[in-house]
Amino acid sequence: MYQEERLIGILQFLKENRRISIDQMCEMFDISRDTARRDLVKLEERKAIVRTRGGAILPRAHTTIQNYSHRLKTVSFEKQQIGSKAASFIRPGEKIILDTSTTVQACANQIRPMDITVITNSIHQAEILSNVENVSIQLLGGFLQKEHQFLYGASVIERLKSYHVDQAFIGVVGISASGLSIAHEEDGMVKRNMIKQAEQVIVLADHTKFGVTEFFTFAELEDVDVIITDQLPDEEFQQKLQDHHVDLIVTEEEGSDLWT
Repeated sequence: MYQEERLIGILQFLKENRRISIDQMCEMFDISRDTARRDLVKLEERKAIVRTRGGAILPRAHTTIQNYSHRLKTVSFEKQQIGSKAASFIRPGEKIILDTSTTVQACANQIRPMDITVITNSIHQAEILSNVENVSIQLLGGFLQKEHQFLYGASVIERLKSYHVDQAFIGVVGISASGLSIAHEEDGMVKRNMIKQAEQVIVLADHTKFGVTEFFTFAELEDVDVIITDQLPDEEFQQKLQDHHVDLIVTEEEGSDLWT
């Protein structure tokens, strides 16, 4: 097999499996370790891969985080399904935290009139729920992040410490073995403290968030009780979640049950 054919095969494998080892390359293409290393050097020169100890991964795609108004217009059907499932967890009499994410907003949009208390630092979540009967809202005051419409800072974090809630509904930009991550540190610091104040932490994440690590990690997998998503992650990550006793609910599977 010519080198160019191997390079195509390596990239295809990476697209499907996210990472490749030198040992895997040797077995796949029946080549020596030195030849495998030369292939990786060639791909690295083309900026097609990032070399790691013993193998390679695909370069991370850095996507621009759109402003909140733009993201509101592009809330997917999958996010709406996740939000609907999340809303079904809420019971009368409960006290809950909602963060600022658009997936959590999909949950807020489907909360029915009932006697609950909602604590949030999101102007949009508060506005939505102000029109829902019997919902009491505590809007955490602080500095306004104008582009993404959330409140942050020391005053928000200090106020959070006064509350103890039944559930916190948290959105992410990335969820991986490294934990939960977000693009903005100030948002992540608030989320970190929201998690500390909740009996149950429910993460809302569509399948595109799995395997992604963003700029600021605000929680570990062990901090999470439930993940609601639209598709199963790969088997390796499913096992990782089970190892950390994280329950997974998949909206796409009819009758899918919560597993531990």
